[in-house]
Amino acid sequence: MSNRFSPFLLSACLLAPAAQAQEINVFDQVVHAGAAMVVIAAISVLAAAVAIERLRHLRLRAIAPAGMAAEVQALWRSRNFNQVRDMAAMSDSTLGRIVLYMVENRHKEARAVSDSCGDIASRELRQHQQKAYALAVVATVAPIVGLLGTVVGMIESFHAIAYAGGMGNPALLAGGISKALVNTASGLSVALCALGAHHFFKHRVVSYGLLLEKDVNALLEESASQLKVA
Repeated sequence: MSNRFSPFLLSACLLAPAAQAQEINVFDQVVHAGAAMVVIAAISVLAAAVAIERLRHLRLRAIAPAGMAAEVQALWRSRNFNQVRDMAAMSDSTLGRIVLYMVENRHKEARAVSDSCGDIASRELRQHQQKAYALAVVATVAPIVGLLGTVVGMIESFHAIAYAGGMGNPALLAGGISKALVNTASGLSVALCALGAHHFFKHRVVSYGLLLEKDVNALLEESASQLKVA
């Protein structure tokens, strides 16, 4: 029985050192990947900072706080314009600034007020979207920098082979190309994360914009009805 399984044991013993030799030291590969890796690391920090800032500030309460439109409508029906003004002034949101404009210009023509409210909403939503634009830049630049780092690394590898007098030691070429390709992998990884975050925040701006439009239209209708009564 022992003789029957001995070839398998022998092959396992022979393959174990080879498997250990094939293990990749990721940290060592990244450290020695070259100058392009420094640029990729820097723009990845930028992308992370922008994503954190957007997660903290791009909230529904910063654009259209829940329940605010209903409260303003109730106060508007009772013609408590001073309370509406105070509520709008205390709300640091796009809807709050629109309501403040509406209450201060409630005697103007409804079409003019509606156009101005739309301008305020459009401007502030564009500002929110513009603040996440750096993520799109990172998603575009990171893979290009990674590819450049790979090309430079491969040039250095072939130069080392030429300086060594040919392909006497293929490990020189294989090791150099392996480290060079780390730049491409890192650039693509950073770009993938940045692109996903950019589309996430873009979708959030659009979703919040639709809720803002719904609240503003309801308030404009309420304002128009009050003017007709008056």
